[in-house]
Amino acid sequence: MAKMRRKGDLPTKVCAACGLDFAWRKKWARDWDAVKYCSDGCRRNKGGGAG
Repeated sequence: MAKMRRKGDLPTKVCAACGLDFAWRKKWARDWDAVKYCSDGCRRNKGGGAG
């Protein structure tokens, strides 16, 4: 079983759409380098600027 990590210890990125920080999620483990947006909503509204 994998060792638990604290949320504060996880890698973070800044969302390209809304500018907010978001943390690594297990579902993004395979393609973390390609993740740019914090949510599907931000991905759909790429140029919106306001979250």
